[in-house]
Amino acid sequence: MKRTKLNYRFHNPNSAEDTADFLCKLLIEANVGKVERAIEEAALYPESKDYILENLSENKEKLCVG
Repeated sequence: MKRTKLNYRFHNPNSAEDTADFLCKLLIEANVGKVERAIEEAALYPESKDYILENLSENKEKLCVG
């Protein structure tokens, strides 16, 4: 039996900036649990504090603000 290939099309009336902002917030919300677990695990190992702070300050500009 031959399978039909699905074809999806989305109409997005929003600007690229609004779409990017929405997707960023959506991904942050979807990954809250993972981030919380990573923070809890990092808190168990005090020696990793300097590494975490260093990476956070380096990537501060890349983080989504919302």
